[in-house]
Amino acid sequence: MNEPPLARYEATLQGLARKDRLRTLAPRAGLDFSSNDYLGFAASKRLGDAVAAAIERGTKVGATGSRLLRGNAPEHEALESDAAAFFGAERALFFGSGYIANFALLSTLVKKGDLLILDELAHASMHEGARAGRAEFRLVAHSDIDAFEDAIRRWRAEGGIGRIWIGVESLYSMDGDRAPIESLVELADRHEAFILIDEAHATGVWGSGGRGLAAAFEGRDNIMALHTCGKALGASGALVTGPGVLCDYVVNRCRPFIYATAPSPLMAVAAREALAMLVDEPMRRVELHEHVASASRQLAEHCGATPSGSQIQPFVIRDVTRTMAVAAALQARGFDIRGIRPPTVPERTSRLRISLTLNVGKADICAMVETLAEVLATA
Repeated sequence: MNEPPLARYEATLQGLARKDRLRTLAPRAGLDFSSNDYLGFAASKRLGDAVAAAIERGTKVGATGSRLLRGNAPEHEALESDAAAFFGAERALFFGSGYIANFALLSTLVKKGDLLILDELAHASMHEGARAGRAEFRLVAHSDIDAFEDAIRRWRAEGGIGRIWIGVESLYSMDGDRAPIESLVELADRHEAFILIDEAHATGVWGSGGRGLAAAFEGRDNIMALHTCGKALGASGALVTGPGVLCDYVVNRCRPFIYATAPSPLMAVAAREALAMLVDEPMRRVELHEHVASASRQLAEHCGATPSGSQIQPFVIRDVTRTMAVAAALQARGFDIRGIRPPTVPERTSRLRISLTLNVGKADICAMVETLAEVLATA
């Protein structure tokens, strides 16, 4: 080959730049309207003190190995025990990230001969897990119960005899809308199916005591849930909750769990403290819900936005270039709001993703909405 070794990669990057899709890393700046630190736990003194106390008593920074070797620390087991009790599940397992957990579960538990049905807007980690697994999978229209059922019936009619798995988010990360969990559980029961529910953006914020939108169904034999620790819980990692048999199967057959160095014991300490904070500091959720209600009213009145009903408020602009220009103008005015483009979202749905957290106050929200309205009028 006469082509320089980096030429193909450079050409791809240049093509992304021409389409306004080139990603770059930017420092944190301005008021936080983009993070997933919904309850403001990440910088809380209580979480920091818990980690400092753990270091003082000798907890290691690194796990030093996989969970099946010497990496299984008492901090991991304490977190998993508390998490299972908190979420009402038989068992919990701690993973290094939500992405890895989704990928691991769908590439491990959904077996050859089974069918996996994913909501088309489910997180990228679910799609990657589906592609990596040995089962057949199909995508269906977003939150369309009839589409899920039609996919099951077609597969059975075509001769499919394995188990059905359904993969959804309870609260969708780019649209801020909720999955029809109760209807999905009823569907699963009719077809003896399993459901994996990604509670990443609901954990800590929605459901009884911040237990997630599927809290009423935890503990059932056909429910697996994923609760990330790096969003409302302010730490990192992810907790998978579900039947003990399935968790034991993961420990024995899931390569991303078996062969990965365990998460830091300090993150297990932080996540465990965050669960306690959900119980002890319920006013954080109340305050965040007030932010959601206030921002929804103002964005609808001043910017014509359709409220999502959650702390994730998309503002769809459609055009990529204009979306990124509006985001840049807001950032220049001191508001950290990011533009989201394809392929993260479908074509012609480029948007601002406005995230509401306790890292801002009511006055900040008012100022953000006023500035957005001004920028939209001129951009």
